[in-house]
Amino acid sequence: MKMKKPIPFSRPCLGAEEVAAAARAITSQWVTQGPEVLAFEKEFAEYVETPYACAVSSCTSALHLALLACGVGPGDEVITPSHSFIATANSILYCGAVPVFVDIAPGSFNLCPQKVTEAIGPRTRAILCVDQMGMPCDLLALKKIAQRQGIPLIEDAACAIGSEIKQNDQWKKIGSPIADIACFSFHPRKLLTTGDGGMITTANREWDAKFRLWRQHSMNVTDTVRHGSKAVVFEGYPEKGFNYRLTDIQGAIGREQLKKLPGFVAARRTQAARYKSLLAKESGLLVPLEPEWAKSNFQTFCVRLAPHLDQKKIMQMMLDQGVATRRGVMCAHREPAFSGKNIARLASPLPESELAQDTGISLPLFHEITAEEQEIVVDTLVKACAENKNGKTRHAA
Repeated sequence: MKMKKPIPFSRPCLGAEEVAAAARAITSQWVTQGPEVLAFEKEFAEYVETPYACAVSSCTSALHLALLACGVGPGDEVITPSHSFIATANSILYCGAVPVFVDIAPGSFNLCPQKVTEAIGPRTRAILCVDQMGMPCDLLALKKIAQRQGIPLIEDAACAIGSEIKQNDQWKKIGSPIADIACFSFHPRKLLTTGDGGMITTANREWDAKFRLWRQHSMNVTDTVRHGSKAVVFEGYPEKGFNYRLTDIQGAIGREQLKKLPGFVAARRTQAARYKSLLAKESGLLVPLEPEWAKSNFQTFCVRLAPHLDQKKIMQMMLDQGVATRRGVMCAHREPAFSGKNIARLASPLPESELAQDTGISLPLFHEITAEEQEIVVDTLVKACAENKNGKTRHAA
């Protein structure tokens, strides 16, 4: 099948509605955190069915505040996967704590609950799980472990807006109060984007109040209250805070994206099903497994290569033919930032995490990708694998 134009790995879906929303915020002359952010938080909370949602500048800042609210500090340990974008582990370092890396389950990209149980020690202060690439992790099993140990469960749901998990025979949106806190990303590669940004959801009123205080330098009088007051108001700063605010321009865009989100999720699930169908007969390629208790938004569709195939060469061969891909999810413990003494530790060897990184290739997936483009992606992948298997490497002329 002939390619008409290069196929990008990802592309945000932003249209006239988002342009009008941004213009609305700009022309209001209130462009920092304000009424649009407040409305976005309310609508987001309603969508995921949680009592509280607090908007922040990124998912990384959301994770940082979540850990602080749970009391994580210097010398504490937080159990988490190494197999995640480095922001997950970085947020633990921000608290002066130590990431304890645990392996993922075989055939999965998410934490193995049994390995988590084995890793818990006297310094464990929290479990930080990840819904990798939008696929819900085994939240219910992890929640039982956390409750049994009396420690909080924090969910890095950066990729998982619109994903669902079955609890007591009912489907619950990721972000509803299953984990103690869930953190989302609005980066351009996510289904819902505001350019960048994040959201923290919880059922804990006191934690939500802390998030709102800390995100704005711990200012005890908000901008909206100060500007709306008919009397002079002097704000105070009772404790250390951060500049983790979302702007009203972003909040306005997020409100429009949220309206489109059900359609985005439905499209991704259809596209993922198409990839699975096209790859069904390819024995050397493993497609993502969706447990019967989970519904993924398929933020990313990552296939696993047979171990004898060269991941980088295959990706380069595909790029030479105009198809952009990304490697499997990184492992933080392999990066220099986490190789120093006492920075992090491995609870045990991480063979599944390393195998997933070394054999994973994420395929192009975005709202407007066509069935024809998906067929081209698969055709290019299959041919590249066949040529690599035969010891050939093709380069663009």
